[in-house]
Amino acid sequence: MLSQSQLHERGKTLLEQLHGDGAAQALIDDMADLCPDFVDMTVDWALGGIMARPGLDLITRELVVIASCVTLGHPVIQLRAHVHAALAAGATREQIIESILQLLFYAGGASVRNALAHCRDLLVA
Repeated sequence: MLSQSQLHERGKTLLEQLHGDGAAQALIDDMADLCPDFVDMTVDWALGGIMARPGLDLITRELVVIASCVTLGHPVIQLRAHVHAALAAGATREQIIESILQLLFYAGGASVRNALAHCRDLLVA
């Protein structure tokens, strides 16, 4: 079992790998006056504890998160962040679009269309 500091370091490394461009600092700044504990929970638990687990590669993990965002229909910021992260992990534009399109029957046409539209600038070459 990893220590809290090991989880935090592993999570920070993964955050920079997948989101880069100062994403860690942007997350810290966004939550600083509201709920800084959210940042620690995200880095330690979501990234260091779950996203870094063995068993699934990062592309698959990101496609699962994208599918969850599409199905929920409202987490646009997270959808865009995870499309960006999937691309950073090596997913292709086609893999991302097909993963979203796969949800047409399960999440509905409006959710799929909105997800594609919200990420157009990330997916159009």
